[in-house]
This record gives sequence, structure tokens and C-alpha cells, in this order.
Amino acid sequence: MRHETLGEHVACELLGLGIETVSRTVVPDDLEEIGAALKHALARADLVVATGGLGPSDDDLTRQAVAHVLGRELDEHQEIVDAIQARFAARGSTMAAVNRRQALLVRGAAVLPNEHGTAPGQWIELERQVIALLPGPPRELMPMLAVLVGGRLAARAPLARTERRTLSVTGLTESQVEQVMQPLYARWRGQPIAIAVTTLASPGLVELHLRASSDSAPAAARVLDEASADAAEVLGNHLFSNGTPLEAVVGDLLRARGYRIAVAESCTGGMLAGRLTDVAGSSAYVERGVVTYSNAAKVELAGVDPRLIEHEGAVSEPVALAMARGIRERAQVEVGVSVTGIAGPTGATPAKRVGDVVIAIDMPGGADVRTLRFAGSRYVVRAQAVQAALDLVRRGLAP
Repeated sequence: MRHETLGEHVACELLGLGIETVSRTVVPDDLEEIGAALKHALARADLVVATGGLGPSDDDLTRQAVAHVLGRELDEHQEIVDAIQARFAARGSTMAAVNRRQALLVRGAAVLPNEHGTAPGQWIELERQVIALLPGPPRELMPMLAVLVGGRLAARAPLARTERRTLSVTGLTESQVEQVMQPLYARWRGQPIAIAVTTLASPGLVELHLRASSDSAPAAARVLDEASADAAEVLGNHLFSNGTPLEAVVGDLLRARGYRIAVAESCTGGMLAGRLTDVAGSSAYVERGVVTYSNAAKVELAGVDPRLIEHEGAVSEPVALAMARGIRERAQVEVGVSVTGIAGPTGATPAKRVGDVVIAIDMPGGADVRTLRFAGSRYVVRAQAVQAALDLVRRGLAP
């Protein structure tokens, strides 16, 4: 999952019901460690959600740990065995004997059906508390959680509901975002319906997660809409979406104009094309991407004049512009974009330092080029370069 862990996703879903997460714990596949974590959670919370450890392997120990802590037996349920066998049979295979472990329920637990895997979840009601056991794989966990949030958990949730908004920002560091947003934070905290903000930062991206709780969900939503408008004023064009990934925003802009894009990358080695094609349906606007890592590749694949590289250097604005223009012309598309730089840790020269990156675009209406300097590891430099290139395209396409 991008920009949030599974734990964060679970916490956000629960928060929408007004259920606050007081602790998140990661434990190894060890019976004693899982049991200790469960005891600690039960001492602090009304709801305990455990993810993972429901598979058929020897190290899938969640069921056993929960049964041990509660002092209950594990019972095999034949209807679950039959369902698992039918699932394997539908794929033309036979269920292995070890899969019978997935039919073991903590005594008294209700089954949470798993439409996307073989491990059912379990819902265990205690005197005042609930334990929910969910599978670990996201494609299984998330649908099961959605059913719980809309059903069993919604029925137990407090009256107050929490609304959320996500503001996605690029082109500013976390500290720069904090600086411009501080006056708004102070005002939001003092409102009748207060707004809480969590900031998450990753290379080239800062996300502001806004939350407001109220007995009236429409009132909380209205407060957050007003806050989002206030944030847009101070963040300006650095605010690019309400949680939509930048590559999807760029894709929407390309689609709206009927444009296609081609990419020539050096230091990012295909990461930019990868981000663009992460979006379902991107074949409608992504024509091609080439990795022009060597100078020879820049000449052969992007049509850069070798004399330009010799005179200006591969990491230069003239070469980046030539790469963007060359890939656009060769692909016969409306938008060409290029990245060239020094990701490190080697490759620096007296004139060009590690972290120096040049990005360029060429499109109807003109071209643009930026020289940037990023700090961090090789991965961080490359990730920031990709984000900056996507943002340059976004700005060039924006109405």
C-alpha cells in the first residue's frame, strides 16, 4: 500500500467510526510474544484487532495465542473445511492437510467470511470487549474490515463520528509546510468542532490528514471542507490533490486534453515510467518510456546531439531539454519528459554533486526545465526526482 501501512489503514477506518487507536504493536511469529501483546492490548482497549497469523503454516500462531490467553479451546469446524476444499477444487487442485488449521476457531467465536482467501476471520465477544482476528494479506484484510466497519463495528461505535480529509502537497519540505500551516492549526484547534492534523512525509510528498469529530457527521464534514479551502489558499499550487496520487492527477490531466506522454530517464532508471503506469488505464495516455542511462543511449534513443553532451555534460539543462524534445518527437506524442542526474553515492564531479538532478518537459505551448538538488540516499534522490518530474508535468498541463 502506498503512503500508509496496513496498521494505519485499519486505524483510519476505525477512526471514521469514532474509535480511536491507542496503540499499534508489531510482534514476531512467537506464541509468547503474541500472547503478551494481546494481554497488554486487552488491559488498555475495548476493541483489539489482530491481523495476520491465520494461515496454514506452523508459524501462523494467532489462533493458538488468543485461545491460550482466553483459556479457551480451539474447535475445528467442518463447514469451514468444506468451504476451503471447495475453493481448492474450483481451481482444479486439492486442499493440503495443513489447511485444516484454518478451520480452527476459538471456542465461542463467530466466523468472519473471507471471500478472497482460505483463512476466515474471527469475532470474539468477551464481557465488555471484542477481539477481531483478521487475515494479513491486504486483498483479504481490507474487504473483511470494510464489512466489519459497515456492520458489527458500526453497531458498537460511539455516537460521535469522525470525518477525514487528506491534503497532498509536493514541492515543499515538511518543515516548510508546517511553517505556512501553523496559523491555521492554531485556529482549527480552537473551533467548536476542533480539527486534528497528522502529517506524513515521504520523498517529495507531504500529506496532511485532517480529522474532525462530531455527533453530526455533516457538521464535521462542513468544517473539514472549509479547512481544506483555507489550506488551499496558503499552500497554493503545491497542493495537488485531496489524497489522489500525483501520477493519477497527471493521468487525469493528460486524459482531459487528449494528450499522450513519453519518458526518457537516466538516473531514475524507469521509475518515472513505472509511476505513470501504476495507474489503471494509463495505456490511454502513456506511449513509451526509455532508460537512457549512458550517453550513447541518450544519443540513440532520445536523439541528443553528442556534441551537446560533450560540451554541456549529461547532467545539464540543455541536455535534459534535448532529451524531452527528442523522445517527444520520436514517439510522436504531445508531451515529452526527461530526467538526468547523479543519484550517488558515486559519480560526482567538481562541477556536479551527488543529488543534482535536471528535469525537463516539452509540450504544446513550450518547454520547461528545472535544476534541483536533493539530499539523501540513492533511493531518496531518485524518488524525489520522479516526484519532481511528475509535478513539472502537472504544472505544465494545469489549466
